[in-house]
Amino acid sequence: MLDLELMSILLPALAAGVLVLSTHVVLGRQVLKRGIIFIDLAIAQVAALGAIVAHLDHNIEALPFSHVWMPALFALAGAGFIAWLSKRMAGELEAIIGCFYVLAAVAAMLLLSNDPHGAELLKQLMSGQILWVGWSQLLLPALVYSGVLALICWRPRILDGAGFYLLFALVITLSVELVGVYLVFSTLILPALALNKYRGSFSWVLAYGVGLSGYLIGLLLSASFDLPSGAAIVAALAVSALLFRLGLAKAAPVGVSQTSVS
Repeated sequence: MLDLELMSILLPALAAGVLVLSTHVVLGRQVLKRGIIFIDLAIAQVAALGAIVAHLDHNIEALPFSHVWMPALFALAGAGFIAWLSKRMAGELEAIIGCFYVLAAVAAMLLLSNDPHGAELLKQLMSGQILWVGWSQLLLPALVYSGVLALICWRPRILDGAGFYLLFALVITLSVELVGVYLVFSTLILPALALNKYRGSFSWVLAYGVGLSGYLIGLLLSASFDLPSGAAIVAALAVSALLFRLGLAKAAPVGVSQTSVS
């Protein structure tokens, strides 16, 4: 039985998951469509690198909201670089993005190698601390995500052009702050992958269902068995995606022609 104190921790965490899902399901399907699976890891890692730079420079760290705008600058620079590469090295883009991710990860390790709190900061950025998210931390992401979703609804073709990279960088920056790099990747890819071959009329609804199931089950498992919350949610998302994909394959074979929502 969940007591009120535990619910006061789980509810903001679940709200953070719902906020992240609101944009990541849409962007994740675009990532699969473009075939650039590692872009979310790369941009998330670059945003984390910006947070590390802000942490190490006390002058920057003392500036208001440096934990937001510094990672955002790094993420936007990384997204701009990938957008530039996409027009010049399209055939090798996925491999280059993978290398970009590795270089950003190595740079983070080198920068924190002599920091006594470096290991803890790196763990926090990778795995996140979703259980410690407070309601006040959700205000800015809610406003930005609402604006991004409104823009996509108004001009859906923005996802097909270079504007996709700009929106992606903004969303990923805030998501890394909320849930960490691993959950950012999982939330983008797993719900989209679960419904990637499905052509039914409720594909969007089902994709959100995959994500919501993963977050809800992962948080409950984390609270019940004292497990790391980020790892528990990632595992629950993976199982949820697999079950949805297998279940939908039996219920509606991918070869059946149905109305597609795109």
